[in-house]
Amino acid sequence: MVKTTVKKQALINGILRRIRLGLQLFLAHYRHAPLQAGATLLGIALAVTLLIGVKATNDNAIRSYSEATELLSQRADVLLTAPIGQDTLDESVYFALRQAGLSQSLAVVNGRVAGKNGQFWQIEGSDLVAALTLQKSQASKDLESGASIQDLPLAALLSGEPVVVMGQGLAQKIAPYGELALEQMTLKVIAIDDKFGLGSAILADISLAQKLLNLKGQLSYIALFSERDRLPALKSQLDSLDITPQKASFNQQDQGQALMALTRSFHLNLNAMSMLAFVVGLFIAYNGVRYSLMKRQKLLVQLLQQGMERSVVMAALMIELVLLVVVGSCLGFIIGLQLSHWLQPMVAMTLEQMYGAHLLPGIWQWTWLFEAIALTLVAALAACLPLYLDLTRQSLAQGANRYQQTQAHRKTHSKQFIFACILLSLAALLFPFSQSYDVSLVLLGIVTIAIPLLLPLLLHWGVSILQPFARQGLWQYLLAETRELIAPLSLAMMAILLALSANVSMNTLVGSFEQTLRGWLETRLHADLYIRPPSHRIEAIQTQLANDPRVSGLYQQWQIDAQLNLNTSNNTSSKQTVAVNLLSRDDYSVRYTSALKESLPTLWQSYFEQPYLLVSEPLAIKYHLQLGDSVALDVLDKTGKSNNNKLIIGGIYYDHGNTRNEVIISQSLWQKAQLPLQPISLAASFYGKNQAKISDTELDKLEAQLAQELELSRAQIYSQAKIKTQAIAMFKRTFSITLVLNSLTLIVAAIGLFSACLMLTQARQAPLARLYALGVSRRALRIMVFVQMLIVVLITCLLALPTGALLGYLLINKITLQAFGWTIDMIWDWLAYGNAILIALITCTLAVLLPLYWQTRKPLVASLQQETL
Repeated sequence: MVKTTVKKQALINGILRRIRLGLQLFLAHYRHAPLQAGATLLGIALAVTLLIGVKATNDNAIRSYSEATELLSQRADVLLTAPIGQDTLDESVYFALRQAGLSQSLAVVNGRVAGKNGQFWQIEGSDLVAALTLQKSQASKDLESGASIQDLPLAALLSGEPVVVMGQGLAQKIAPYGELALEQMTLKVIAIDDKFGLGSAILADISLAQKLLNLKGQLSYIALFSERDRLPALKSQLDSLDITPQKASFNQQDQGQALMALTRSFHLNLNAMSMLAFVVGLFIAYNGVRYSLMKRQKLLVQLLQQGMERSVVMAALMIELVLLVVVGSCLGFIIGLQLSHWLQPMVAMTLEQMYGAHLLPGIWQWTWLFEAIALTLVAALAACLPLYLDLTRQSLAQGANRYQQTQAHRKTHSKQFIFACILLSLAALLFPFSQSYDVSLVLLGIVTIAIPLLLPLLLHWGVSILQPFARQGLWQYLLAETRELIAPLSLAMMAILLALSANVSMNTLVGSFEQTLRGWLETRLHADLYIRPPSHRIEAIQTQLANDPRVSGLYQQWQIDAQLNLNTSNNTSSKQTVAVNLLSRDDYSVRYTSALKESLPTLWQSYFEQPYLLVSEPLAIKYHLQLGDSVALDVLDKTGKSNNNKLIIGGIYYDHGNTRNEVIISQSLWQKAQLPLQPISLAASFYGKNQAKISDTELDKLEAQLAQELELSRAQIYSQAKIKTQAIAMFKRTFSITLVLNSLTLIVAAIGLFSACLMLTQARQAPLARLYALGVSRRALRIMVFVQMLIVVLITCLLALPTGALLGYLLINKITLQAFGWTIDMIWDWLAYGNAILIALITCTLAVLLPLYWQTRKPLVASLQQETL
């Protein structure tokens, strides 16, 4: 028994010693050829960098939705908001709550104020004393970062002086000298640590905020804090205090679930982009591993010939791969966290503008590193295991049989092509039946996987087509050798094709959306100036504008929150209720600016008198609404007639850039339902000189005059041109994160192309030196090598044209339409496509010229002594 144990131990020690010897040999090889290890590490690091960068950004956003609190306080369970038809609620409601002993409440006023240079800043004012009390009562649930309101400059904030507080990140951007200039006054800025979670908000005491926002005695909302099971008792207490819906609306919060659902499509898009970059990075890593194995093929055969077991060689290769994955993942993790730090402001801006979401300061977790290592290791093993098996199973006598390798590569490329055709056929069959965003995204992923698999065989066919046109001699040799180069270059070219296709498709989406948005704004905006005065002054300003001889047209818009019942059948169990923004506009605005996608033939003959409504395209797509469907609105029940709340969908209108559900009813129906008669905003058109259309210069002067005459801030008056400019600027900022990730993916692929070309050109030093020894000039050699690479890159770029168009079509007509509900006219962007090709060509040029330059500086004998490809 003891002898058996000793033998087993000796056997294990022998195996471990041979594995260690193999690893030492591999390490010695990498010391002489660091480029091979560098290429593998580079691919893994780049793949993990983008994966971690986006994951950290997404996880932080999702954490913000569920943990977001009132500024410097805790999460509110109930919000008391303005009554229906009003923008604010009276602060007497808050005083009544405090006098009744409801100390778990916080008054908040927020809004935008205009800066001296035309910017607008978000001001958040709250009862700081109440916030301090609330935070003390929640000591056990304090902020993770340890931020305390006691660390704030409370004396300055409560003194009544024009002092505001903002996060250090925001302060460095907009108030580097400690002051913020507004139209009304200049504010002193106190910068505090970003751990307080202020984000892009500017914090002030409630008295100062009311003064800045011209909301004296008014509040935006009151936050109430209570245990979830005590909410019914809280509602009863409010009723006993006579806080009725006429004074304040009771809104129970959902712990961020609605915001998570609303932003789900956005985060899925980011995840899809990061996974695409991850795949491109793995292509680079796989190419580096394959090149390294190709260069060590003779070494591995010699190890087997010396008596080292195949299992030991395989184990050494596997350990080597694990070490490379761990080191590369650690590097990528560190760089990815920095990338996330750069991406956070763009994501925060996008989410705030599109969904009104505020992000908390970012955190990171060690689990992300282990997840990245595990994912990369699984992917690397799945990709490299066949290579390892082929190398360890090869005959010891044959060494490297070039002809058999070439034949094996061609068989592999043929199988890849057939598999890609099957995937594309499957996607083509299933796409017409895909009505869900998730399913369409999976099918888009199938198409994305199939595209690069087509490339190697198509490259063979492309080069074969060129061969009959080549002159005898060096040009024939050039094309013949190009065919042999396709196999070692195929992975890098697959990565560049994938990145180019994604780049072209995303630029097509962004360019098409921008043009569609511009056209929609031209239709939607018809007035010269849009005015949103305080609710208590709307009636007076409306009368003043109606009597102004300069006004050629006056338009109004009404808006309240409502519930839309999508099933009006008697079967109440099947009813589905959706929260919507219920709008009404004057008859002219509704008829001529609604930008209808589709409508009933007799819509305008019946709309203003019959129970018809218009629904926004995002709402119609999300809930599969069709023309002629019957729906119901809860607010129409106030008429007292049971059937008056049933409406027929008469039209579906475009609503680009808006993710919220909206419906429009006629003004006559609005009045019959006894809804608020006071509009929330006004718009006006004006006469120019000699009753002609007013010019932009005249309108700018008129805007300043009206601000003085109506005693309004410039922030409450918008010209049509200003709205268009801000909408386009917001659109570009919204897509900035996507374009950055897309560009990073292309850069990763370009780095992969560079490393592949570099390694391949170095490996070809011996055959190139032989051509030089046979009389081919160095200039001719440089031209030949460059033309070979150029042919492969150009064929790849040409293939990226239809594949990018295909991905763009699917992104526009499936993914974006189903995710956001926006119909976009596809417009091809030749400039973006040209830029992408230019990057690929410049990368190819650099990748070829550098090793050629190094080779020309080496003696001919040294190059001839290099092992052949």
